[in-house]
Amino acid sequence: MENEFSIEVRDLTKMFGGFTAVDHISFEVRHGEIFGFLGANGAGKTTAIRMLCGLSLPTSGKAEVAGYDVFRKPEMVKRNIGYMSQKFSLYQDLTVSENIYFYGGIYGLKRKVIFQKTEELLEKLDLKHARNTLIRDIPLGWKQKLAFSVAILHDPQIVFLDEPTGGVDPITRRQFWDLIYEAAKAGVTIFVTTHYMDEAEYCNRISIMVDGRIEALGPPAELKTRFQSQDMDEVFVKLARG
Repeated sequence: MENEFSIEVRDLTKMFGGFTAVDHISFEVRHGEIFGFLGANGAGKTTAIRMLCGLSLPTSGKAEVAGYDVFRKPEMVKRNIGYMSQKFSLYQDLTVSENIYFYGGIYGLKRKVIFQKTEELLEKLDLKHARNTLIRDIPLGWKQKLAFSVAILHDPQIVFLDEPTGGVDPITRRQFWDLIYEAAKAGVTIFVTTHYMDEAEYCNRISIMVDGRIEALGPPAELKTRFQSQDMDEVFVKLARG
């Protein structure tokens, strides 16, 4: 029977000298799940994500991403994931189509496949008219949608979204989440961090980190009931304040 989880983490720990940035965290993420990974600045989210992406070796514990051990096969982890950060991961001095070609090459796609996916993407995002426009000259909302689409260009099993909607207006944020839902429906596992608590409500499940540890884990409705809170913002504040 195929493993039902895209990500499995057991007692994952990262220390920098005497400082414990990530302290024995454990959780699983199912295939096609939208998993929110929340926490205040300094809670350990970014350090945890770097380990899960194969960019930083854990001090101890175990993590498997897309079926690969992050200790032993970090390069295979990288091949099977997509990543998008708040900076949108696009090159400002390249055109829309050049960015797609570039990332297609980085992901090891064949030239014919890159060409085909480029045309499909420009059509889907209604960006055909902007194919030769520099990224720095297109609106923020377009950049955001393009960056997400490029992050899953190579059909990864999992995509990590690190505060992808920072600084974007609410309408554009909601449109971006439509893309997330579409990808999840197609079977892509979504691992997302956000500072917007209304976005936490869109996730299937949420974990909340405090001082390197996961202090809460579950569906939004369950967490609101458990912490007797009206919304996720209230849950977050209660946990952050201890």
